[in-house]
This record gives sequence, structure tokens and C-alpha cells, in this order.
Amino acid sequence: MSGQSGSSTRIRATGKRRRKPSRRRRATVVAAWTAAGVVVVGGAGLGYAYVKLNDNLKAVDINAALGKNRPVDVDNGSQDILVLGSDSRSGANSAYGVDEGSARSDTAMVLHVNKGHKTASVVSIPRDTLVTRPDCTSDTTGETVAGQRRAMFNTAYEVGGPACAVKTVESMSGIRMDHYVEVDFTGFKKLIDQLGGVKITTTRAIDDSKSHLHLQPGTHTLDGEQSLGLVRTRKSVGDGSDLGRIQLQQAFIKALMEQAKGVGVFSNPKTLFDLADTATKAVTTDSDLGSVKKLTGFATGLKGLGSKNVTMVTMPVQYDPADPNRVIPLEESAQQVWTALKHDKPIPASATEKSAGDKGEAGKVVQ
Repeated sequence: MSGQSGSSTRIRATGKRRRKPSRRRRATVVAAWTAAGVVVVGGAGLGYAYVKLNDNLKAVDINAALGKNRPVDVDNGSQDILVLGSDSRSGANSAYGVDEGSARSDTAMVLHVNKGHKTASVVSIPRDTLVTRPDCTSDTTGETVAGQRRAMFNTAYEVGGPACAVKTVESMSGIRMDHYVEVDFTGFKKLIDQLGGVKITTTRAIDDSKSHLHLQPGTHTLDGEQSLGLVRTRKSVGDGSDLGRIQLQQAFIKALMEQAKGVGVFSNPKTLFDLADTATKAVTTDSDLGSVKKLTGFATGLKGLGSKNVTMVTMPVQYDPADPNRVIPLEESAQQVWTALKHDKPIPASATEKSAGDKGEAGKVVQ
């Protein structure tokens, strides 16, 4: 989601960069959850607009791409969804950086919805995490891309698209992803504007020339452009790292969830249609969610979740001793997190105590 490339010493991972991603694959992540939820408010009332909304959706067949060599699909009523964003600057997104004709996953979150769908956990995976990337199939050439040790996590999407991103997360976590969702920059902004903005309170000034966001301390209702600026901000908060930006994103998601619940879409058919139209244009999903009917059923299971029912953490990491611009997983602590999700249990506080990802001041900037 960031328009920034990191510090001036950032080293780009090796590998052929993906060419010309589709517009709806050019994503920012923070609206994905709400975008899916917007569709459900229509229910049967989508009526005549059903076909149009259905045509808006773009889907990727993750199951066909990955085959049977995946973690066991545990059928206990819980769900695990990979919510992904990318850093493409093509087309309508060119205002947020130089178009390099390629995309990497800029932000990734694993959303675990517990059995009964009363609570949920979100685990953010830092884009600069060094991981062992498995062999993948390029979604542009169909050729096999060899796996790599100490590869940046965000290169999985770059070399193999959504399927490789899912495969990498499943390899790291041992958890099968039930679904996949992306959201695009421009659709995110429109969605926020149609929701009437998102109210946040800042505890200190944010003055970030990279994200073009300038806010004084106090309460603000952010429009789409400002909201996008907030979730891209990193240099002016905390230690200026991507870990601090993740904390801002998590705070914004909670505010967005509360804002979406207060919009009067049930009583205003035009508002309903505009939101559903924007949401379905913005999202790319797995094929199991690739229709309004399927996406509605999925979102029905999420609409009861409020921000107080959602726990948000960052996958436990530490800065890489060999490169301070990268992070590496704290293997034992990260395994605690994945094990909790796998067994549909709350993430223990001890799992993140040593992590660099949940420290720092950035998480206190937005309330």
C-alpha cells in the first residue's frame, strides 16, 4: 500500500519482475474486509443489478493452480483468508509512484475467523520478511519459478501471482487458506468516499511528504485520498519502518469497520448500489468467491464482527542482523501464532512479547 520504496539503502530482491498486472489486481489491502462486507448489505435487494455486479468481479482459481499438495483443509467452521495488496503504480494508480510495469505484494494479512464467526484474528506479514519461497508457477508465462531461500515475502506475488502468494503463506504457516481477496487503490478511495469518510483521532501530528498526509493532533474525518495516505504513511511515525506502518493500518481497519456499520445503506438503495458497484469492481477474489452470490454468503459470516471482536498482531519478527532493512521470523514465536490459528484458539500474548512488530510508538498515533 505504500508509495514508498523504503530507505535509500533498500536492496531489491532478485528475480524477474512481473509484467502488466491487471487493474483489479493492483491492490491495497485495508478496504478488502469492508468491501466484501458491503456486498452483503444488498442481499436479495441487489435485484436487477445482480448481473452488472457479477460482471464486475474478477476471480483467480487458486485451487486449480496449487493442486492437492497443500495443508489439510480443516472443516471445523473456522475460515482463513489471505488478504493481499500490491505495489503496482500502473494506470489509475500512477499518482502513487513510478510505474515499473510490475507488482509485488505490498501488504499481507491472514484473517482467521473463528468457529461460530463471533471473533477473529488478523496476522499481518511484513512485506520485507525474509522467507523460504517455494517453487511456483508463473501466472504470466506458465513456467516454473524455482524457490529461493532468504527471499523477500513480497516477491512471491511478483514471480507467481496470487497462487504463489497463497502457497508461500501456507508453507510458512502450515494453514490452508480458504479464500483470497485483493483490493485496488482507486476502488479503496472511492469506497471510503462513499462511506462518508472514516473518523480517526491522532494523538500527534502526522506530516509525511511521501504519503502526502498532513494532519494535526485531534479528531479528523478522512476522505478516500487522506485514508490512502494514512495507510501508506511510515516515515513520519514511530521508527519510520514498515512495522510501524502496519500498526497504523491495523488501527485504521478497526476505525473503518466501525464506520461501515453506521452507514445507512439499508434505507438508501442508491447508496447500496454505489457501494456494491465500487466494492465488486475493486476486489479480486479466489474462484470460490467469484460471484455476487458466493461473496454475499461469505460476507454474511463476517458482518457480525466488530472491532472489539478482532485481535490484530504482526507475525513475530526481528530485524535481520545481516540487513537492518529486512526482518526475519522469530520461528518459535511465529509457530505459536500459527498453532493458535490452526486450533481455532486465541493468540497467546506471549507469542508477540519478543517481536519487533508490536513494539514502538506508531500504534499509539491513531485511535
